[in-house]
Order: sequence, then structure tokens, then C-alpha cells
Amino acid sequence: MINSMTGFASGELATAAGSLQWELRSVNHRYLETQFKLPDGFRTLEPLLRELVTGKLLRGKLDANLQFRPTSEAASNLQINTELVQQLIAHAQTLAGQMDNPAKFTAIDLLRWPGVVAQDAIDTRALYEPAQQLLREMLDDLCAARTREGARIQTLLEERLVQVSVLVAEVRKRMPTVLENIRVRVKERAESLSARIENDRLEQELVILAQKMDVAEELDRLDAHVEETRTAFSMDGAVGRRLDFLMQEFNREANTLGSKSADPETTKAAVDLKVLIEQMREQIQNVE
Repeated sequence: MINSMTGFASGELATAAGSLQWELRSVNHRYLETQFKLPDGFRTLEPLLRELVTGKLLRGKLDANLQFRPTSEAASNLQINTELVQQLIAHAQTLAGQMDNPAKFTAIDLLRWPGVVAQDAIDTRALYEPAQQLLREMLDDLCAARTREGARIQTLLEERLVQVSVLVAEVRKRMPTVLENIRVRVKERAESLSARIENDRLEQELVILAQKMDVAEELDRLDAHVEETRTAFSMDGAVGRRLDFLMQEFNREANTLGSKSADPETTKAAVDLKVLIEQMREQIQNVE
């Protein structure tokens, strides 16, 4: 079963030092791209976290946000760098005097400034393993969400593949009639000409014309692409690019079918095929 690249997962873990919360969001992307947002004290953990992600995901853009909320007891031991705070206030007041309409600078802004709140009061290294374990669980939840979305996409693709097969069967069934109509029209036009045309020469021209208008090869390829697409659904790993390539081949055959069309019904079938192919292609952009 195919997987989507779109998904969301979040979870929280309570520890003695505080609570850890992961929030994962993934969308479609050509490759696997992961962006971490980690609090101070956890940034050295990023290489290990990336290994966990690459072990679970193959494609997609993942935004992974880790939040750490210390307990009230742990937070009470935090230390404020008062010297840095005084410097920030002095610089802010100096800049405010040089501006016409300065924005208000609050205490919260000061606390968010890097280095104002000392993190050494909390041993974040003890939280590395819990943070990794929570990420593993959230990645499992994310993969489950992407699998559910992939199942929905596969259902939509299957419905359109059935419609493609129906259109191909209708065109194939109609082709003998189309070719016979071409033969009749050419003969009638030849008979209306004052010049006499030999029957052998006329038959040769009719055969050449029938070959140019024959779309049996394109119809066979469309059927083959339908089967190849269904085969891709059962493959392991990332199949999104394979499916995208197949959609290009589908579109190529539909274009050829339209260019060879010798009657309005075949032209309409070619247009309907292109609409279905475009609908599938849009869905496949989200397939891993």
C-alpha cells in the first residue's frame, strides 16, 4: 500500500524535570528534508534525531518541533544573567531614543533573548533518551497517519484507473467502425472525382490511411500502464516518483490518441483520458 507524504502527530511526556512535547508536521517534497526546532540544551541531540527520522521516512518535508516545559521546582532554580539584561535594556533605550515610534520592549522579550536565562540549572542530558523515545513514538503515529492518507489516495487512483480502462475499451470497440467509415468516405470522395483512380492504388492509399489512424498500439500501452500502476501500489518503499513517471507516459499516449483521432467520439475519449490523468497526477504529488 502506498503512503502519503502528508501527516501530523503530536505527543507529550512528563518527566521529573518537566514535560517534553513533540509536534510533527509533514508535507510533500521531492526529497526528504527535515527541519528541527529544538530548545536550548537539546540542540546537540539533532544528529541522533535525524537518524531516527531517516529510519522511518523516505520522502517529504518534515517540521519537527520539540518543546520543554520545566516543572515549577526546576524553573525556580533557573538563573538570570542580570549583567546581560542591563546591557540589553541600555541598548534598547539608546535605540528607542533614535526612533520615531519604537516598539514596546517587555520583560518577556528579555527572557527570550539567548543567554538571559541560564540553562545549566537543569541537566537536559538526562532528558535526551526520553526525548528520543517520544520522537520514536510520534514518528510511528506520523507514519500511521501517512498510511491512512495513502490508502485514501490509492482508492481515488483505483477509481480513476477503472475509468481509464473503460474509456480504452470503448475506443477499442469503436475502432473497426471508425476505420470502416474512413474507408467509405474516401471511396465516396474518390468516386466523385472526374479523374479515374485505379482500385489497387485506392486500396493502397486506404491501407496507408488506416495505419496512420490506427490507435491499437496506444490503447495497448494505456492498458499496460494501468497494470503497471497497480503493480507499483504493492511495491515496498517510495513509489511516488515511479507513479509520477507513469503519469507522464499515460499523458503521452492520450496525446497521441487525440492527434490520431478520426471521429468526435475518439477525440472526446482522449480529452476525458487527459482529465483523469491530470486528476491522478495531482494526487500522486502527495505520494511518498
